[in-house]
Amino acid sequence: MNSAQPLGSVTHGSLSQGLEVRLHPDVSVEDMRVGKFLIVEGVRSRFFCMLTDVALSTSSNRIVANPPSPNDDFLRDVLAGSGTYGTINLTPMLMFTPEEESTRDFHLNVRNGSSLASFQPQSSSNMELLPVKTIPSHFSQVHEASERDFRAVFGWEDDPHRRNFAIGQPLDMDVPICLDLDRFVERSNGVFGKSGTGKSFLTRLLLSGIIRKRAAVNLIFDMHSEYGWEAVSEGKQFSTVKGLRQLFPGQVQMYTLDPESTKRRGVRDAQELYLSYDQIEIEDIRLVGQELNLSEASLDNANILFSEFGKSWILQLLNMTNEEIQMFCDEKRGHKGSLLALQRKLMRLENLKYMRSACPHNYVEQILQSLEAGKHVVVEFGSQSDMLSYMLVTNMITRRIHRAYVRKAEKFLQSKNASDRPTQLVITIEEAHRFLDPSVVGQTIFGTIAREMRKYFVTLLVVDQRPSGIDNEVMSQIGTRITALLNDEKDIDAIFTGVSGAQSLRSVLAKLDSKQQALILGHAVPMPVVVRTRPYDTQFYAEIGDVAWEEKSDSEVFAAAELAKADLGF
Repeated sequence: MNSAQPLGSVTHGSLSQGLEVRLHPDVSVEDMRVGKFLIVEGVRSRFFCMLTDVALSTSSNRIVANPPSPNDDFLRDVLAGSGTYGTINLTPMLMFTPEEESTRDFHLNVRNGSSLASFQPQSSSNMELLPVKTIPSHFSQVHEASERDFRAVFGWEDDPHRRNFAIGQPLDMDVPICLDLDRFVERSNGVFGKSGTGKSFLTRLLLSGIIRKRAAVNLIFDMHSEYGWEAVSEGKQFSTVKGLRQLFPGQVQMYTLDPESTKRRGVRDAQELYLSYDQIEIEDIRLVGQELNLSEASLDNANILFSEFGKSWILQLLNMTNEEIQMFCDEKRGHKGSLLALQRKLMRLENLKYMRSACPHNYVEQILQSLEAGKHVVVEFGSQSDMLSYMLVTNMITRRIHRAYVRKAEKFLQSKNASDRPTQLVITIEEAHRFLDPSVVGQTIFGTIAREMRKYFVTLLVVDQRPSGIDNEVMSQIGTRITALLNDEKDIDAIFTGVSGAQSLRSVLAKLDSKQQALILGHAVPMPVVVRTRPYDTQFYAEIGDVAWEEKSDSEVFAAAELAKADLGF
């Protein structure tokens, strides 16, 4: 049992509504913060709980009807704890049985006298953390959660049996909260929060952990040039943070749609990336139909063009005269007005820096080869970061990568040969609601990937400030949700799609700070938890990166980049 001084006693509660706890007289209600992690010592079980609400109560209405004067400290002290007291609401998340307690204590005490370093709660069948199916009895005592309790639930980062990654710390303790990265990458996941809450920093943390722990390979569509190379730190003018290429120079490869912009930012070895018209399919055009202001009639006529000309349908259309369009419509029963509108709007593609009539080199195949070699790929957009380019390029590349993974997965399922097993791939997209909106999700590759879960070894990491814009079915498939502050009620509702006990967690999410705090729930953690996210700073660079980058000279940095290019055969 916990030997620390108890904080309060359970007085009311139910399995569906949670527990009400009356604080002991010597415990200040101001020390109780929403999101805090507490332990309730029941008679037969031990409960891990999250604090979801704080309230003031009195034993008599006469006290609040005639409160002490502001200067009457004596009367306030007399009433404190008996006439007036604080209460907190707890939501039980997990539980142990007494037998599991004794098993845990045994492991803690027999291994070289080092309890925390040797404690492996989730590696033993006796130490399974159980779902809550009952509640503690009246007057069960409530305690602060100890470091050992956090270790029991969330493990520790250097566990030799798991790919754990410390994402942050509890709000009131200096102990790591770990994600199980193997469970994280096997399903699609989301990073959510309103603008300015640090979604990019959270995403960089997660991607760094995946790279360091070798849990998967990453394909990152870097819309605002925030992940590959150094980026401006949020809230600090003229301060920058390092990108993944700088932290992992031998493992991260950068591709750019705007070579000039990328070179201006100091990136010496990014690979140019070009796409051609014959790689664009009707699905790609449909996805960007809103950006191009295309009607359904125009898309229907695009299908007629594709049936006639195949992959060269866009080039054929762009080169047609009015007379040729009229002749085509007469022969194929197309609509001239719709085809003229489609031609006019597709001319916008000619202004895209990365678009070519034909490409002598298959850059998508090159990206796939990098991924198959275990390299993590960042596609940087530079000045081509408008929504048209981002959606078009991301969809075109992802669709082809997914097709290759489907072929590899089918080969592996047939051969059962471990060497044929595809490396797990995580695809990171920003502004995810644009790809997963209910009106288009059924027609995009991203909706397909989200619904397939891990069937073909491909999952998504979606980053978005408007989760309410994502299709409900897709949200229900999001395995782990890492959510910073949200204000919009629709967005908050979307976060808890398919989550039991959502009402109590809503209050926790609403009380987050606007910076460096997040609610984590889902597949990669054993229970919902609020964390103070790990700083993305020089200490993090030293702990996570391949090299002490700041100690290298420019010539050494360039030499490392050239070696990485040689590794990829460039």
